[in-house]
Amino acid sequence: METYIDAFINAFNDNIRWTWSSIVLEVPWYTNYFWGLIIISLLVWGLEIAFPWRKEQSIFRKDFWLDGFYMFFNFFVFTIIISGFYQLLGMILGDLGISTKSLTVVDISALPQWGQLIVFFIILDFVQWFTHVLLHKYPFLWRFHKIHHSVKEMGFAAHLRYHWMENIFYKPLKTIGVMILGGFEPEQAYIVHFLAIAIGHFNHANIKITWGPLKYVFNNPVMHLYHHSYVLPKNSYGVNFGISLSLWDYIFKTNYIPEDSGTIEIGFPGEEKVPKNFFGQLIYGFGRTKKG
Repeated sequence: METYIDAFINAFNDNIRWTWSSIVLEVPWYTNYFWGLIIISLLVWGLEIAFPWRKEQSIFRKDFWLDGFYMFFNFFVFTIIISGFYQLLGMILGDLGISTKSLTVVDISALPQWGQLIVFFIILDFVQWFTHVLLHKYPFLWRFHKIHHSVKEMGFAAHLRYHWMENIFYKPLKTIGVMILGGFEPEQAYIVHFLAIAIGHFNHANIKITWGPLKYVFNNPVMHLYHHSYVLPKNSYGVNFGISLSLWDYIFKTNYIPEDSGTIEIGFPGEEKVPKNFFGQLIYGFGRTKKG
């Protein structure tokens, strides 16, 4: 039992030290998630300012600062809080004889490093797409995902505005996605991490980009705006679920882009019930909730 307690405490402390080391630039720039997030955010925000799609939208749009806070809370603060629990889960699975090798489905060790990263990126994105579909399809999950869809003006920081419970749903499935890949070296996963952040920021940004013919492969702001549309196609629980790749939506027929003016209302029926402040949103979704 002491081993589990020590592991819990050590994981918590290690994450605090790692985050602080990142802030004070003691972590190499190419693996510095803290400053990497800031640099990507500033670059995409700069493009929003220089080439706004919705020109009437303020540079400091509605909930700009709230969404900015969410970026750091979800990526760093909550990660520190939950790190000990994931360490315990890993130890318990190990004690039960469940290891990375025991779940391997595809061995990609023979591929070059760039090939491993591409396979990792594709599988991880599909897992996230599938999880995203579930968040919309099932009412219990949707009640938490409403926080993300309560955004009323789209901008880059809306990308990481989501309920902390989504970390609980996503991370185990993402971990399984990694575990099924035999021979993959996770040390290079930071490349996929930064790529996913950049694409996600672009998809939520006030910029009109469709990537031309590549729109059938990569998600884009026009497509993702309709994911946030207040009015959805009849009998639909959602459209355009793609995270980084639009590919899955075209394959599974969940794509929907009727026009590209960027002037549609976003949100969802019943959004007025969602608290407007962070602490209210922190506990939203628990207990009994009214329909909508």
